[in-house]
Order: sequence, then C-alpha cells, then structure tokens
Amino acid sequence: MFERFSDEARRVVIAAQQEARSLGAEQIAPVHLLLALTRDPGAGGAALAAAGIDHPQLSAALARSGTALDADALAAVGIDLTQVRAATEATFGPGALDGVGARTPSGHIRFAESSKQAVALAVRLVGRRKRRAIDSGSVLFGVLSARDPVVGRVLRQLGADPAVLRERAAGTDAA
Repeated sequence: MFERFSDEARRVVIAAQQEARSLGAEQIAPVHLLLALTRDPGAGGAALAAAGIDHPQLSAALARSGTALDADALAAVGIDLTQVRAATEATFGPGALDGVGARTPSGHIRFAESSKQAVALAVRLVGRRKRRAIDSGSVLFGVLSARDPVVGRVLRQLGADPAVLRERAAGTDAA
C-alpha cells in the first residue's frame, strides 16, 4: 500500500513514528500522524497551518488533554492526583514522579488500528478521485475521517472544526 504514497506522505509516516517514539507510545496513533502533519510543508501541513494549527500548539493541547483526562479519570474514583504527587514528593523528594513510566520504544513501532483505518481512508479518497499518489493532504483527510476522539478533542481545543478541516483536506490530494 505504501508504494502509492508520495515522498511527502512517506515523510509524514516516518515522522509519525518519531513522534510516537518521543512520546513513549507503543503504537502510532492518529494523533502522532497529526503531529507529523504539522511539520509537513506539503498539502496536509498547509491545511493545518491555514487553520492556525502548528506543532507547538498541538503538542501543548495534547499535553493538556492527556493530563486533564488522567486527572479527571482518577478523580472519578476518588484519587486526587495533586495529593498523590505531594505525598510522593514529601516522601521521596521533589520530582520523584518525573519520568515514571516514561520509556522510549526502540525499533519498529506498529500502527494502531485507528491509524490503519486512517491510512485506508486516505487510500479510498485517492481511489475515488482516480489519483495515482497519496499525498499528505490525503493522509490528513484519513486522520480526520477516522474520527479518533483524541484528535477531535485537541483540534477543538485549538478552535478548529475537524469536519471543516476534513472537507478542506479532501480537496488537497495530489494530481
């Protein structure tokens, strides 16, 4: 399937693996593809830039989203994350929890099912348009069409409408 990817789309997939690795993820999720697209100078990156979304903003929104989600989930079962951190640091010293659970995967990182779906949706778009190559605009379309909840949440945090971006991305695939 990747033989139909343009050079820019291949770079996005490679960059998504690097994004996943830098975040300690065991799989490449749609949000890693989205992060990689923000660094892409091609159609996908241009569509995100036109919506005012860049890599630092997306990374920050993702960090806020993950932290809030974890804290909310723990609070729902009666655990106050702030209290846990304070008690741990009182016992073991400041920063005792920094880096806990963080690891950098080595070697090949596989695609999550939702990312496979995103790539398949990009391929279908290009097939419907009778195009030869899948560019980064097609990849963006696939990511947004997969309707990953994390992608949707961080884009809405940044004031972007995923449906509007998806429609724009549908028109950006390469000739």
